[in-house]
Amino acid sequence: MPSAAPRSALAIRPRPHPSASHEPPPTTAPSTTNKLKHRPCTSYTDLSPLASTGFSPVQYPQIDRPAKRPMPTPRKTIAVVNSSGRQAASFIRVAVAVGYKVRAQLRNLDGIVASEISSLPNVTVLVGDLYNKTSAENGGSGSPTLGTKAKGAPNHDLIKELYRGAQLAFINTTFWGDEVEIGKALADAAVVAGIEHYIFSSMPNHSQHDHHWPSLPLWSSKATIETYIRSLPALAPKTTYLYTGIYNNNFTSLPYPLFQMELQKDGSFTWTAPFHPDVPLPWLDAEHDVGPAVIQLIKDGISRWGNGERVALAYEMLSPKAACRAFSKGVGRPVRYKYSPKIDIKVKIPNGYREQLVALEKMYALGAKDPRLQPPYFGSQHMENSCPGEALELWEGHRGLEEYAREVFPLEEAANGLTWMNESNEVEGEVQGGEEEEDGDGEDDESEGLVMGGGTGTDTPARKEETWLA
Repeated sequence: MPSAAPRSALAIRPRPHPSASHEPPPTTAPSTTNKLKHRPCTSYTDLSPLASTGFSPVQYPQIDRPAKRPMPTPRKTIAVVNSSGRQAASFIRVAVAVGYKVRAQLRNLDGIVASEISSLPNVTVLVGDLYNKTSAENGGSGSPTLGTKAKGAPNHDLIKELYRGAQLAFINTTFWGDEVEIGKALADAAVVAGIEHYIFSSMPNHSQHDHHWPSLPLWSSKATIETYIRSLPALAPKTTYLYTGIYNNNFTSLPYPLFQMELQKDGSFTWTAPFHPDVPLPWLDAEHDVGPAVIQLIKDGISRWGNGERVALAYEMLSPKAACRAFSKGVGRPVRYKYSPKIDIKVKIPNGYREQLVALEKMYALGAKDPRLQPPYFGSQHMENSCPGEALELWEGHRGLEEYAREVFPLEEAANGLTWMNESNEVEGEVQGGEEEEDGDGEDDESEGLVMGGGTGTDTPARKEETWLA
């Protein structure tokens, strides 16, 4: 989900003039016997006034320094789809900042993130759906329900235009339209376009790792696309598969399922979910860290990350109780974890997302009594064990859950029309996370459809339809 908080340029602090100092200058020059821990700055051109106060710049031997290492601007163009999603938007911001050109597909220009992406330099925006629906579907609302065959075909003209002049691609498909057909069409077109490095954001089909594990519909579609890419001799050696952990950015006090930080009357928060309280899960700040990590994948190239390499991108392995402790330290309020085998659905959700939530309930019920039976988030224990080492190999400046809760969560909440962070009342109690008693009574709201966009609170523009699981 894209950031609800508007982004703005940082103000540049002017260099102070020596006369603006609040400390009176000493009457005598400093002792030359005192050793300075750091050399004083000598880059200012207006140090001459210091001579009148008894100061004189410290003299150092003149050393012939080598010329600065050249930093050539990247000359390649990157194709990106679903560009207002968390992953894609994070990547585009970093890519254009270091000089790449981007051809970015957007379903529409609604929302603050789509507006931001379309205004960035070196970004060419292509507006349109990756899937052409039939006239009957176009007359309806919403997207096809997951599990049914979408009527239509991939938008081959748009996909061809997307790759025009591109050498690289970062592809994160979503379930708007027939995701598998879209993924296959994107892969086929990448072969024709001669894409040099294809980075596909994938996820596991758990049933392929253990037949006792259920298949998560929205993830298994990505796994099917990955299998197809691996079958293409011209593209498979040039492909890297990125597996992302749970987004820190998923948390909200709005009544969205699975990651609601529910605000309590005493000012604390409670997170209710079906994950075993003590089993570690992989975490990632998608908005902050996907972009730099993917740029490093590109810089290292297919010699390091090609040939079907799977990369687990997660910077923390935290159990739900540990995640609540970290979140509590950041937000400065008690945060408690509450285990429930059922996922409470309080608002209308996209067609197909309900099936994903039901499958999650089934999968994590396996480890409800015995934590050793909880399936690995990435399907493979080997990938789970690679966290966070492999991610740190790509990018060391990650933003952890505690930092996210302290610096970003209140801003996104405020942008969503919420005001709890402005309350002056102190919240009493120990600032830590903990498990509450099990609650097995989850409500089952049968409403379907989309109510995202246009208004405040649960209808905030920050929660546009593209944001789900992107």
